[in-house]
Amino acid sequence: MSEQQIPSRLVFRVPQVSILAALLVAVCVTPMAIALPVLALLYVFPVAAIVWIARTRTVADATGLTVRRVAGGASLPWDELKGLLLMPKGKVVAVRTDDSRVPLPSVRPRHLPALSLISGGRIKDPTVAPE
Repeated sequence: MSEQQIPSRLVFRVPQVSILAALLVAVCVTPMAIALPVLALLYVFPVAAIVWIARTRTVADATGLTVRRVAGGASLPWDELKGLLLMPKGKVVAVRTDDSRVPLPSVRPRHLPALSLISGGRIKDPTVAPE
C-alpha cells in the first residue's frame, strides 16, 4: 500500500461555476435596463456577486490559515490559534489565543479532518476517537 499524500495547501471557496449564475442574472436584467435606463443599477447585484465569489476564500497550508474577504483579510499562523469553534448552520470560526474570533469563509465541519491533516496535528480532528 502507498502512503497517504498530504497536499501542500488546501483552498476552501465558493465553486467558481457560481459565477455563471451571476452572469445569468445580468442577462435577465438586460431587457429591463434597456427599457428603463435607471434600472441599469440592477447590474450592481450580479457584479457584486461575481466579486464576492472570486475573492472570498480560506487557504490552509503548513504555516497557517489565510482568510480573504472582499475587502481585506487575515493571516492566522497555527501557533496563534487556540482552536476552531463550530457555529450553528455549519459555520466554522477560528479562535485566536487572545480569544478573538475570525470566521472562516467556505469552511464547514466536514473539512475539519483535512485541516487537522494539513496543520500537522495542531488542530485536533474531531472525527478520531481519543486513545
